[in-house]
Amino acid sequence: MNPALQDLGDYITGALPEAALDATQDHDELILLCPAEHVARLLTFLRDDASCLFKQLTAICGADYPERAERFDVVYNLLSFRHNQRIRVKVRAGEDTVVPSVAAVFSAAGWYEREVWDLYGVMFDGNPDLRRILTDYGFDGHPLRKDFPLTGFVEVRYDEEQKRVVYEPVKLTQQFRSFDFMSPWEGANYILPGDEKAEDAEMPGVAKKSGG
Repeated sequence: MNPALQDLGDYITGALPEAALDATQDHDELILLCPAEHVARLLTFLRDDASCLFKQLTAICGADYPERAERFDVVYNLLSFRHNQRIRVKVRAGEDTVVPSVAAVFSAAGWYEREVWDLYGVMFDGNPDLRRILTDYGFDGHPLRKDFPLTGFVEVRYDEEQKRVVYEPVKLTQQFRSFDFMSPWEGANYILPGDEKAEDAEMPGVAKKSGG
C-alpha cells in the first residue's frame, strides 16, 4: 500500500464522493470507480485540481466480463507529469449503457472512444465522430467481446475472376475438433491417422525403427 496514493485516493473521494465511489490500489496505481454519468466531471477534476494535475490521457480501453450484469469496464488511464503518478478510472457499463464522451475534456479521447466502440460496442454520447476505426466499416459485431467467435463471421479473399476483394461466410473444413492435450514428445497412446503402417502393434502410434 502506497501511503501517497492512499492520501490521494482519500482526497479525491472526499472531494467528489458521488463521482469517485471507491479508491483502491493495484501495481502502484490508484484505481477509482466512477458512475458513467459523472465520468466527465471526475476527469475534469483530475486534470485541473492542483493536487492531481493528471494532464495526459494515455489511453481508454475496455474489458469484458460476460458473467456480470454490467459486463463492460471502460478504463481511463491518466498520467500526471507534475506529481509523477498514474491513475485509472473505471466505469462499468451494460450492453445498453451509453457512456458520456470525454472528448471535450481530453481531445485524445475521441479516437480512444472509437476504439472501445469498435471492439466492444460501448456507445459514447457526444463523441463527434463515433465510427469504426480498427475494423472495416461493414464489419459485423465487436471482436473483443468474449462471446465473439474466434473465426469471425466472414472471410476476405481476392477473386481473380472478379478482380476484386470479396467477402464470404466463414467455411470451416472441420467444424469441431477433438483435443487430447497429450504431449507431442511422449506420443499418443493410439494410432494416429496415417500411422497405420506402424509395425509395432503392442505400442500403438510408435513406428518400429528399421535397421540399416
